[in-house]
Amino acid sequence: MTETLPSPVQAQRQIWWRGATIYQVYPRSFCDSNGDGIGDLPGITSKLHYIASLGVDALWLSPFFTSPMKDFGYDVADYCGVDAIFGTLSDFDDLIAKAHSLGLNVLIDQVYSHTSDQHAWFAESRSSRDNARADWYVWADPKADGSPPNNWQSVFGGPAWTWDARRGQYYMHNFLSSQPQINMHNPVVQDAMLGVAQFWLDRGVDGFRVDAINFAMHDPDLRNNPPAPSGNGLRTRPFDFQLKVHNQSHPDIPRFIARLRTLMDKYPGRFSVAEVGGAEPDREMKAFTAGDRHFNSAYGFNFLYAEQLTPALVREAVEGWPDDAGVGWPSWAFSNHDAPRWISRWAPADARQAYAAMVMMLFISLRGNVILWQGEELGLTQVDIPFDKLQDPEAIANWPLTLSRDGTRTPMPWSAEAENCGFSSAEPWLPLGADHRFMAVDLEEADPQSMLALTKRLIATRNANEALQNGDLQIIEARGDLLVFERRSPHQHLICAFNMGSEAVSWQPAQPDRWRMLTSVNDAAPQMLPAFAAQIMEKIA
Repeated sequence: MTETLPSPVQAQRQIWWRGATIYQVYPRSFCDSNGDGIGDLPGITSKLHYIASLGVDALWLSPFFTSPMKDFGYDVADYCGVDAIFGTLSDFDDLIAKAHSLGLNVLIDQVYSHTSDQHAWFAESRSSRDNARADWYVWADPKADGSPPNNWQSVFGGPAWTWDARRGQYYMHNFLSSQPQINMHNPVVQDAMLGVAQFWLDRGVDGFRVDAINFAMHDPDLRNNPPAPSGNGLRTRPFDFQLKVHNQSHPDIPRFIARLRTLMDKYPGRFSVAEVGGAEPDREMKAFTAGDRHFNSAYGFNFLYAEQLTPALVREAVEGWPDDAGVGWPSWAFSNHDAPRWISRWAPADARQAYAAMVMMLFISLRGNVILWQGEELGLTQVDIPFDKLQDPEAIANWPLTLSRDGTRTPMPWSAEAENCGFSSAEPWLPLGADHRFMAVDLEEADPQSMLALTKRLIATRNANEALQNGDLQIIEARGDLLVFERRSPHQHLICAFNMGSEAVSWQPAQPDRWRMLTSVNDAAPQMLPAFAAQIMEKIA
């Protein structure tokens, strides 16, 4: 009997997350199964066949943990519980089992920088200065005049300190005052967090997306942050007036990450990806993913808030992640639950569909992991939420200068003719986009020219070509509106070319007779890229 050897693509896929396409699900807005206007875990489970049909490797679930929902789940009151609005632990187990049966891996959020002030840990910590959890959060005495210990400011506006009369001290919070900062310098607290991770690993999750990890540790000396240089962009919050060098990004953070990686390595095939924002994300992402003892991957904000997509921006982003020994594996997101949808930021109004096709081809062509935000595959637009409908605490506090995160979190449209587009039988927690009914899943599934059909085709192309999944990436040209790069693996050589502008661009590879068209959009031809055209060519000789 002749043994069948795995193909190069199959061999690479044994490390499932390397080059993976990951679909982000925001539970509140995906599908409501019980008619309360809020999405839930059974609703997600009922749509797993749809997610699997995209061809993705995994789904990432934003928080569904027990929470007072002041920051919609990122204020955790019980790390090992499911909030009643989303269902039960049994519902989560059903979701995991169904996802795995469909070949989908499941990632969940972990929030290690703060809890809710409703968490039992904080209730005990604030009760006195000498209880068992007194040092589980960041507490400090006031200055002599009663003012906060230093000048640190919170992301959502105002000082990063709130007075607590019970302890007669201030507690720190980088975000809402109801999100007290965990003292991750305390090894006992680290042990507790590792226990949380182990709880979910034992329950079958395939990995974690770690929220705001660079906020996990502060300067214990509580030194003041220096002022930020003037003219450094629009300032809408006191937070914008400082360089955040002491309230975050402590050099001990990678040591905790190494402890988490040691735990995760006991569970084969598990994957970790970190969110890293701030002033020096590249430096921190490298530190957080260095070697094989830290996170598997990280993503920054290269594209999430960019006003324009340009060849220069792409070049800067991808060249920050060279295929060198010891450098981590990148992940990319163009939009997510915090950032406005890219189609509304970048696409010209008179060529939205053509532009979106080009961007989606670029997305699946990048070296690293692709994190696809729910609705991105449909071409959903950013929704303008009126003030009286806002839910986002940051947008409410800084109205009207801070763009609401609610505009990207609106409910998924499943059926064009159904009540609330099939999301819920009740009024949704956020209004649906006025144009989203025309992009409903049922309409796009029936249209071979839809954004959904294109996304599926492009993901299938990525899955079938090892150079797109795991090959290196070298920029050939990034000038004007033209972007060209090559993807190489041991068994394949591709060239990917993109015209990001509205005027045709002449371009062809050297020795054009040695290349064949693998896939293209917008009438790309071997010698010409019309407006917003893109193509991937494979070397044949």
